[in-house]
Amino acid sequence: MKEKLGLSKGKIAEARSLASGIVAPVLDFIDGHTTVTVERATLRIAGADGADADGVPVPNLIVDQLRAADPATLEGGALEGGALVHYVNALIRTGGGTADLNRRIAEGYRVGSEPLGDREAIRRKGAQLVDIGLGKVKANRMQRSAKMEEWKGRNNDPLLYLIVATGNIHEDVKQAEAAALRGADVIAVIRTTAQSLLDYVPFGATTEGFGGTYATQENFRIMRAALDAVGEREKRYIWLTNYASGLCMPEIAAMGALERLDMMLNDSMYGILFRDINMYRTFVDQKFSRMINSYAGITINTGEDNYLTTSDAYEKAFTVLASQFLNEQFGYAAGLPARLMGLGHAMEMEPGIKNGFLYELSQAQMAREIFSEHPLKYMPPTKFMSGDIFKGLAMDTMFNFVSKATNQGIHLLGMLTEAIHTPFMMDRYIAVENAKYVMNSMESFYDEIEFAKDGLVVNRAKEVLSQTIEFLHEIGEKGLLDAISTGMFAEVKRPKDGGKGLEGIVKKGNNYWNPVEEALKAGLGLPGRGRDYSASSAGDASSAGVAKG
Repeated sequence: MKEKLGLSKGKIAEARSLASGIVAPVLDFIDGHTTVTVERATLRIAGADGADADGVPVPNLIVDQLRAADPATLEGGALEGGALVHYVNALIRTGGGTADLNRRIAEGYRVGSEPLGDREAIRRKGAQLVDIGLGKVKANRMQRSAKMEEWKGRNNDPLLYLIVATGNIHEDVKQAEAAALRGADVIAVIRTTAQSLLDYVPFGATTEGFGGTYATQENFRIMRAALDAVGEREKRYIWLTNYASGLCMPEIAAMGALERLDMMLNDSMYGILFRDINMYRTFVDQKFSRMINSYAGITINTGEDNYLTTSDAYEKAFTVLASQFLNEQFGYAAGLPARLMGLGHAMEMEPGIKNGFLYELSQAQMAREIFSEHPLKYMPPTKFMSGDIFKGLAMDTMFNFVSKATNQGIHLLGMLTEAIHTPFMMDRYIAVENAKYVMNSMESFYDEIEFAKDGLVVNRAKEVLSQTIEFLHEIGEKGLLDAISTGMFAEVKRPKDGGKGLEGIVKKGNNYWNPVEEALKAGLGLPGRGRDYSASSAGDASSAGVAKG
């Protein structure tokens, strides 16, 4: 990709080195801990499924049973030894399959009530269950790759990403089909309000969400089937997106991997800053979820655009870039190659700023050049949208222009009625048509345009990069956790020992066993527990990446 800003390679390398140093001590904590939702995700991949008469999912029943047990009397320990050992032991003891055991658990059977049998037999059976679960994930990855190869070149560039959010999965399907038939490449099913704060995943299809639709495995299956049908008709792969975030981040990643989702919103700090989820819990959960996403070939989308809802987009642009560097390092530590990291940013400056368009162009081009192997996700203007839909459409048109002019990878379409109501299907139609018109009319613009070497666009990018390095130095001196607690990101302060989900963190015991984690690490080429992650290992992961898209 042609570079146009003349950014210092040395400064970019310095920023990455600083980010790696900031992330390292957090990784040490992550590797020594598990959480209730990591254990539930492990159980799901191994076959735990279903719910009791009250709708409590079987994985929750198992983990809750183990947490309530007296560790002194529970052979093998409770969660500090891993939940799967008790599930597999119960499977061997009862003599049936996973479906039968899941039914028994839903009816009240307690997996921890059985004394542990032969450990080697448990390990063999556990490995078999994990092979089956991850085999499904691998098959999904291969199916996606085959279809993308078969229909290569038929998607838009950048991918046009459109949201649906009725609350009813069956109504979502109608909107998704209409959008895909009109030209959208990526359908994102917006999650119902506050689902990120539920420490369980609802079971089955749902029809009563609020501002979105519940993320459930059955809803994933329904939408995947619908989009596959459209894809076969259009001979174009339609990507499906949901949210692997919140208190059930790893579980939703597991469900998405099993149902062949293609993208997941999966930020390292979003839940801490904007949902007040405990930072220790979030960091442990995000790594396990990203390991699953990487193994499944799912592209993650990070959430730096959200910073600009609470901070000024011009004054605090450097916080976005700093977060991108940190998200990148957390991603590499979880085995994510650059080609699966849709790092986020947004066009959110106050539209009255003189030369605001040029500043936005500079910001987008800077991100594109620094993260040249990543499929960046560019977000539309929302903060300053108003009831003036004509101005809103003009703002979205300029956003479409910047996105194509700077070679972005994933383009979330803006809505002219963003500030008024949940967009209608007509609003989505206009959004798709606007983007297709603008981007088609400037197809070769990136290759044709140059920037003045000492002009506004170039100097602004250099300024933001320098500010980012200063900011990363400050974070390094404080430590990331203290930086978050003092409000250095998005001007939001979160205490280290506060927030939701703190009680769900468990220190791994010496006998901790998680064959899913072992298999993921082996498949992704990650070091075992306790080894530090160096900048060189991150570089190795980066070299595996390819160009955007």
